[in-house]
Amino acid sequence: MILQHGTIHTMAGNTIEQGYILIQNGIIQQIGQGEPLDITDEDIIDLKGAHVYPGFIDAHTHLGIFEDGLNFEGDDCNEDTEPITPHLRAIDAINPMEHCFREALEGGVTTVVTGPGSANPISGQLAAIKTYGNCIDRMIVKAPLAIKMALGENPKSVYHDKSQTPVTRMATAALIREQLHKAKHYLEDKKRALEDEDSTMPEYDLKCEALIPALEKEIQVHFHAHRADDIFTAIRLAKEFDLDYVIVHGTEGHLIADELKAEHTRVLSGPFLSDRSKPELKNLTPSCPGILMKHGIQTAIITDHPVIPLQYLTLAAGLAVREGADYEAALKAITIEPARICGIEKQVGSIEKGKDADLVVFEQDPLLLSAKPTMVFVNGIRRV
Repeated sequence: MILQHGTIHTMAGNTIEQGYILIQNGIIQQIGQGEPLDITDEDIIDLKGAHVYPGFIDAHTHLGIFEDGLNFEGDDCNEDTEPITPHLRAIDAINPMEHCFREALEGGVTTVVTGPGSANPISGQLAAIKTYGNCIDRMIVKAPLAIKMALGENPKSVYHDKSQTPVTRMATAALIREQLHKAKHYLEDKKRALEDEDSTMPEYDLKCEALIPALEKEIQVHFHAHRADDIFTAIRLAKEFDLDYVIVHGTEGHLIADELKAEHTRVLSGPFLSDRSKPELKNLTPSCPGILMKHGIQTAIITDHPVIPLQYLTLAAGLAVREGADYEAALKAITIEPARICGIEKQVGSIEKGKDADLVVFEQDPLLLSAKPTMVFVNGIRRV
């Protein structure tokens, strides 16, 4: 298939006027200006000057896990019966038949990171998935992508109501630290048993097994943190255990931007198209991502769906621009930057040869309130 006569915003450093994209087997094979040479027997879509972008990416959602309008039956987000649950896998709870997947597609969002919520200090395994499909196993970009951990108000409030630890920030950090130490010693014992025939393999521990990829930097750790002090606790824990970490929300990140820059911290910023529903959100502002970007901090914009419905990701990016973010940086914050931050940039996030043909076509500026995609492609197949 060929898309031609469009303006191609590659998000890889260039924009191609009157360009074409050649797609074969769901993969981008050629991008260029004009028309491809020596190509026959291809389906051709004439874009007639429309603008093409990579499929949008939301790097923090609860899509398919916290279902829309179903209350308890559709809520598989928080296993708040115990505070440490790294062994829980998002892919075992995602319902791809939920109607929000279709709404995400209609908004141009083709890839999301989804997973458990922030009730638990360690809540489980996040997954990066496509937003089209009927079987989650065939929608996976990477799973597990990261271990979700949470600091601040949410674990405190959840377990205070149960008269169970943690009810303080101290206990939340201590529980995370304790479980990481257990997993670290468990890994050391496993390695020792493999190297020394006189050593005994430790009894299988599913929680420790789940954390080994994080300790070995095969997957990331995503820390839910709003307040500045909680962000610094996340950095402290990440340094202590040498974790590949990302800050999720970072609501007060704009207040400590110099420090975050010095620590090379990456931030998934948002949601800020919402109210200040709890005390730790008192400094919530849509200017936050723009401030982080201007400080050179790698930043993506998120909805935290269903806090903000996924189809409004572009509105969140547009609001960030209104409040001072650079326009091109805001577009990158919903395309290539979330892909880079989450380590999936070889597959998605930009229009380049060899990447998945996830594309969104607009007749107008995608960050405008009135804008709506005219075409959406996932893996080279038109789905909208």
